Amino acid sequence: MLEIKGFIPNTMLDWEGMLASTVFLPGCNFRCPFCQNAELVLAPGRLETLPFSVIADYLRERISWVEGVCITGGEPCMHEDLPGLCADLRSLGVKVKLDTNGSFPAALERLLSDGLVDYVAMDVKASLDEGHYRIATGIDRPDLIGFVRESIDMLRSSTVQHEFRTTVVPLMHSPAEVAKIAEYLKGESRFILQHFSPVDTLDPRYSTLRPFTDEDMQVMLKQARQYVPTSTIRGGATRIRSA
Repeated sequence: MLEIKGFIPNTMLDWEGMLASTVFLPGCNFRCPFCQNAELVLAPGRLETLPFSVIADYLRERISWVEGVCITGGEPCMHEDLPGLCADLRSLGVKVKLDTNGSFPAALERLLSDGLVDYVAMDVKASLDEGHYRIATGIDRPDLIGFVRESIDMLRSSTVQHEFRTTVVPLMHSPAEVAKIAEYLKGESRFILQHFSPVDTLDPRYSTLRPFTDEDMQVMLKQARQYVPTSTIRGGATRIRSA
């Protein structure tokens, strides 16, 4: 059974336009230096495991107003039991949103083909070349870019609602870098630039960085809109909280 390491009972931030709950799954194959869920990635055993039954009871009692559940991490797709969790949640009458880094295309394909997710948010960490992705993810895997491209293309050809998003980080992203990412996503309807927050980052050095100003973000948004005219700006990633 999948271990659940965090639970936000209700939020309007993790699934735009929907009141949802969020569950956090442990572990990740990336080591993004700007990640704000370092303990979930590096030492999930230190975090309390929440029984699924507790979450299920919560959802049953509030099914009239909690519309969906966001599954995030970490990287949910690295868990073989993820399809079972999605099915269990859907059996409760809620919709399911998946957050993923796109590095497990086979797992993503199963979820899409089996109709187990209603929405997918995929993080595109950098422009799609090995050098930039190695810096952004903190890992060196020659096959990674191929997996990420496969997941992007899969979502683009899917009927499942989805979005692509990039957390823009000083010293890592520039207007030109954002333009390269957006160019690959040309024709998409949802590309989101997320603010970087220098709080409890996986690499402590990133906690000293000053985030981009609103003016900086607007410059990058302008670059993104050359290729994805509906690109938007959003706050940063959700940090883990226990129930």
